[in-house]
Amino acid sequence: MPNFGGGNKCGVCQKIVYFAEEVQCDGKYFHKSCFCCMACKKNLDSTTLTVHGDEIYCKSCYGKKYGPKGYGYGQGSGTLSMDTGASLGIKAVQTAPHCPTTNVNDSKFAQKFASSEKCPRCGQSVYAAEKIIGAGKSWHKACFRCAKCGKGLESTTLADKDGEIYCKACYSKNFGPKGFGFGQGAGALANTQ
Repeated sequence: MPNFGGGNKCGVCQKIVYFAEEVQCDGKYFHKSCFCCMACKKNLDSTTLTVHGDEIYCKSCYGKKYGPKGYGYGQGSGTLSMDTGASLGIKAVQTAPHCPTTNVNDSKFAQKFASSEKCPRCGQSVYAAEKIIGAGKSWHKACFRCAKCGKGLESTTLADKDGEIYCKACYSKNFGPKGFGFGQGAGALANTQ
C-alpha cells in the first residue's frame, strides 16, 4: 500500500501513524490504541510505561517478567506475590539446586574480620562500628580515654607517649617541660623539687 503523505509506522502494528493519533515513545511512534502493555494490554501513559528493547510494558508486568525474583520482592510492603506470570505468557525460570562448596579458602571478607585489629588498651578485637583511630592505632570508643584521668578523648585533644594516650593537660603535667616559665597558665610557676 503506498504511503500518500502519511506519517511514521507504528511500533506495534507497523501501519501508518497519522499526526492526530500519534504517541511518541523512545524514538518510536504508536497509535493511541496500540500504545498498551505487551502482556496485559492495559493502556499506557508516561507514568506507567517501561521499555525493554522494542517492547513496551506496564510497570507491573515488566517487574514480573524482568524484575528481581524471590522472597521480599512482592507487589507491596510486606507481601510476596505467588503469581508466576503464566497467564501473561511469562515462563518460570528453573534454578539449579544449591550445592555447598568444600572450598577451604576463606573469602577476603571473612579473612578481614577474622583477623581484626586489637585495641591497645583492652586487647579485644575492634570492629568498624566501634572503631576510633588515634595515635596510629584502632581503639574502642569506651577505651579511647586518657590513661591518667580517664577523660574521654577526641583526635584533636589527644597526646601519645610510649603507645599510651593522654589528654593534653595530663600529658603536659607528666611529660612536659619543668621549671621556670613552664607553668599551667600565664605567669604561673611550677614548683619542682
